[in-house]
Amino acid sequence: MKLKWESISNLQQNTYLIKLVAATLITCLAFRFFVFRFGQFSPVQVSVTGNSNSQISPTSVILSDNEDQIPVDIEVEKCDLFTGKWIKDPLGPIYTNESCGIVVDAHQNCITNGRPDSGFLNWKWKPNDCSLPRFDSLRFLQLMRNKSWAIIGDSIARNHVESLLCMLSTVEKPVEVYHDENYRSKRWHFPSYNFTVSNIWSPFLVQADIFEDSNGVSSAAVQLHLDKLDNTWTDLFPSLDYAIISSGEWFLKTAVYHENANPVGCHGCPESSNMTDLGFDYAYNTSLRHVMDFIAKSKTKGMIFFRTSIPDHFEDGEWHNGGTCKKTEPVGEEAVEMKVLNKILRDVEINQFERVVTEMGQESENLKLLDFAGMLLTRPDGHPGPYREFRPFDKDKNATVQNDCLHWCLPGPIDHLNDVILEIIVNGRTGK
Repeated sequence: MKLKWESISNLQQNTYLIKLVAATLITCLAFRFFVFRFGQFSPVQVSVTGNSNSQISPTSVILSDNEDQIPVDIEVEKCDLFTGKWIKDPLGPIYTNESCGIVVDAHQNCITNGRPDSGFLNWKWKPNDCSLPRFDSLRFLQLMRNKSWAIIGDSIARNHVESLLCMLSTVEKPVEVYHDENYRSKRWHFPSYNFTVSNIWSPFLVQADIFEDSNGVSSAAVQLHLDKLDNTWTDLFPSLDYAIISSGEWFLKTAVYHENANPVGCHGCPESSNMTDLGFDYAYNTSLRHVMDFIAKSKTKGMIFFRTSIPDHFEDGEWHNGGTCKKTEPVGEEAVEMKVLNKILRDVEINQFERVVTEMGQESENLKLLDFAGMLLTRPDGHPGPYREFRPFDKDKNATVQNDCLHWCLPGPIDHLNDVILEIIVNGRTGK
């Protein structure tokens, strides 16, 4: 009997163990089914058409079927994209001077022009409070299908549009479809995406009569109409899905100011002119006020970026009197200070931007500030310097040549502006 009892006891224990294992397996399978069924994000699908008024929501966009898609309810961490530092980037640029040579202005093609160092190419921008993804050219083009962009302003705006085109050309080569008589305003088309990019030459954003050659040498003072916007860009503005607008440096030039079709003063004019020197800050403030008011009243559905002016890095002089820029790597914030003139320009820009945002209220949602001044202030190494011309020291290693410490080498630091812009578009981060 004892033996029989032990056998029955063992059998009961085994039955208990079998039931326990079975229950555990059923629980695990049920949990996995629950997670699989309800724990995944559904892909966001947005119909993109040719309507210029349609707008891509920063957190609800669709990529191609085989690309990662952004969930509709993702929580994006807040981050100041414009405060950070430059860190080493072993990958370097996504394009080369050779792969994009046809688009790059010869004066910014530093490597082809003989710049001997290349270390300035191996840095990337890192915001303090978040990661910043590398610019994805394919993703950008997919987001911009049937859209139109314009980058409006002076030669820095041209520098920027060339940077963007070079980065996008790694996916598809742009086709130039328009240029004005002087080849200063241009438009390109990406056929596979029906995407257009325009570069609009309007250095003051207001009407101006300019008398200077290609090297920036003036034969007479600029005649500047502070209260009349330049229709080169305002006529195009209503049709744009995205625009980057900027100005700044040109207001430092000698000019006569007009309001209500009458001369009201000047900047840098001789005493013999019997005109009141109002200062360039007066002209810039007045002009930007009209620009911002135009944007506010336009009721555009497009996303409008206003970019602050970007400081130069001339040392021991300026453009016209022998200034140079010889640094070969980024510097820390403590090693560089923004020049007084650049501070004045930026103060005017920030004040006018904040004014119009306050006045527009909720309608200012699609007006964004791109404040790259601090970001690029620490990159004195990114300019052409003497290599704005082709191999300037081949005949004489001690030759005196014009230095460019204002524009940016391509490839170069200006490419990383596009990293920030794409992050704002995709994830809705507005920077500050």
